[in-house]
Amino acid sequence: MPTGTRPKILIVDDSAENLLVLMEILQTDYAVITAKNGEKALQLAAKEPVPDLIVLDVVMPDMDGYEVCKQLKQNPLTQNIPVIFGTALNEAGNEAQGFELGAVDYITKPFRGPVVKARLKSHLAMQRLNQELKQTNQALAEATRLKDEFLANMSHELRTPLNVILGTMEALQEEILGPINERQLKAVLMTETSASHLLRLINDILDIAKIGSGEITLEYGSVNVKQLCSSSLTFVKQQACKKSIQLVSEIPPNLSDLSVDEVRMRQVLINLLTNAVKFTPEGGKVTLAVSGLSATEKTPASLRFAVTDTGIGIAPENIPKLFKPFVQIDSALNRQQTGTGLGLALVKQIVELHGGQVGLTSELGAGSCFTVDLPYETTMSSAPQSLLGTTTASTQPRQSRAMSAPLVLLAEDESANVETFSTYLEAKRYRLLLARNGQEAITLACSEHPDIILMDIQMPGMDGLEAIQQIRQQETLRQVPIIAVTALTMDGDRERCLEAGANEYMAKPVKLKQLDTLIQTLVNSANITPC
Repeated sequence: MPTGTRPKILIVDDSAENLLVLMEILQTDYAVITAKNGEKALQLAAKEPVPDLIVLDVVMPDMDGYEVCKQLKQNPLTQNIPVIFGTALNEAGNEAQGFELGAVDYITKPFRGPVVKARLKSHLAMQRLNQELKQTNQALAEATRLKDEFLANMSHELRTPLNVILGTMEALQEEILGPINERQLKAVLMTETSASHLLRLINDILDIAKIGSGEITLEYGSVNVKQLCSSSLTFVKQQACKKSIQLVSEIPPNLSDLSVDEVRMRQVLINLLTNAVKFTPEGGKVTLAVSGLSATEKTPASLRFAVTDTGIGIAPENIPKLFKPFVQIDSALNRQQTGTGLGLALVKQIVELHGGQVGLTSELGAGSCFTVDLPYETTMSSAPQSLLGTTTASTQPRQSRAMSAPLVLLAEDESANVETFSTYLEAKRYRLLLARNGQEAITLACSEHPDIILMDIQMPGMDGLEAIQQIRQQETLRQVPIIAVTALTMDGDRERCLEAGANEYMAKPVKLKQLDTLIQTLVNSANITPC
């Protein structure tokens, strides 16, 4: 309803006397239109601008008020118009039928002016609030859509240069670009550490945004608890060694497997362990302990992960701030520790997505203990598994690269990425073809029949998804392995690549050693005869 205009009221009644009474009551404050039967009422109600409210008689010839209301609610144009039934006192008793059909109120005949005005004013105010709420929700939905697009674009734009930085550092460490001395190696390692830290910050920001908008879906699986803890401790081992911090694990033997999203729960433990090491002085101690909690009347059985440190501790007044995103206890310019304040917020949200809860006890100057309690059903203990996992192609004896020399088609439009990938792969003695967009990739794939294709997704002209689909339509190329190598890392991007026909998906920044291993694995499994 435009500001400054009178609300439009449709009165439907087969009695001319009732119409006159209602018009006299309402015409001062409202723009009133009338109808004497149901068919005319439906026509006027659907004529734009539609009425803001309808006062509808119940008993009418041909089509009664209930049928009119039913048809109004079935029409998308009129279904949101409030309907107030008008009924004589001796007709009362069928109010429930009217409310079931979607009416908002009843007024009784003979009509009393103050009552009618009050009822209409109340429902029009409510209708106006509903419309404003709907507009607000639409604006929020649009803002969420724009935010998601922004995050996807930012993820791509940030990961693309990081791929070059980390790839170059990896190539320098392997002396792909020539020998380096000890001082240069130290600088390379420092640069790689900083770039990896930046990547973790990017991932944390994106994860917070995705969880907040409900975009993260947990991928549950049966997880070996000991392996989960061991791999998480390994991640912080080097950081702890630099500060002479003792890492201790207290994990009972023969624990049953835990049903969780392994990647996300490892993210939780690494965040807690990293924080513990970070805030523990040199020579301190960090313990990761696992214990079972029995079921109670209020809580089911659970498995508790406890990360305890001998660090600086947390003041009681600061504890509520810890799990809020983007909030840091020490935000002063001269603060002792760096960070975004995202880690613990992620921990809390991921654990709660699993149906668990996070706890904390701390004493200032004495240390802290963070606990994670997860639902846990005791079953038969899983068979022991090697922490090393299965042997990969990179750990097996290889034939001479000079003998096999797989032909790799690299589809990539970013010059810096082209240089990074090609320098490394050529040093590993692959033969390379280069395509700058999807169409060039299809043309080269058809003419040169590469042993494997590395396909970027965001490229000018034809994108990588379309290129993969068209390549898979070629009879001679259907078995050629394709790795989607992309900076698109939002939920669903991996699935889109695999659905298009890619065999594997790697998110930028790419670990070049892992890429090398994956290429060898796919080429060998495809049984491609070397050229």
